[in-house]
Amino acid sequence: MNLYAVKSIYLFEMHRAWRTILQSVVSPVISTSLYFIVFGAAIGSRINTIDGVSYGAYIVPGLIMLTLLQQSIAAASFGIYFPKFIGTIYEVLSAPVSFLEIVLGYVGAAATKSIILGTIILITATFFVHVRIDHPFWMVLFFALTAISFSLFGFIIGIWADTFEKLQLIPLLIVTPLVFLGGSFYSIRMLPPFWQTVTLFNPVLYLISGFRWSFYEVSDVGVAVSLAMILVFLAICLGLVWWIFKTGYRLKS
Repeated sequence: MNLYAVKSIYLFEMHRAWRTILQSVVSPVISTSLYFIVFGAAIGSRINTIDGVSYGAYIVPGLIMLTLLQQSIAAASFGIYFPKFIGTIYEVLSAPVSFLEIVLGYVGAAATKSIILGTIILITATFFVHVRIDHPFWMVLFFALTAISFSLFGFIIGIWADTFEKLQLIPLLIVTPLVFLGGSFYSIRMLPPFWQTVTLFNPVLYLISGFRWSFYEVSDVGVAVSLAMILVFLAICLGLVWWIFKTGYRLKS
């Protein structure tokens, strides 16, 4: 494996993040702080606890997951789309670099950025509410798997998109609504039975539920099911990325 190539792509993407630190870091942190103020203070004062956890603390895993999904997709999709847009992707494809090394560089950088940002959000949350982590190992595992999976998903979106509008289409119209409807700010047991059943078809529910369990040992679905869903999604994304480089889909045309 050409580790020098992986390192070059990785460091280039990381440097781009630091050049736009206001957009990449400061803006998401401010947005999340507003969520804590609005949901934690205004709404939280009307809700005592959920499964024995204060409402302000209960929404912390959901907010972190919301940020993690959005930033993983955004970083990876723009990271591969922009070289396509300006034509430098052909230099990368013609270099002695395998598709695995390209993916490791772009996806690794996107996952790193989202993990750093998610960690900052977690630290920020401690200034507003009392946060405990009952299972640190599982928290880190869910954290890392989600960041890698959705960075791969963003990488796929970046290759599929041929305009900046399409780059935002799936994250805005599909991913973000699924996150909000996937138990980020509530337990699905608070919903009527019919809507509980409907919510179980939302794949993001399993990510949030497993992640929340690692904090407070409360979840809407089984932890094993949550982990299995993440691994299945990761496998699907890996398969799609392999197919894209095998066929040259929207890379060689």
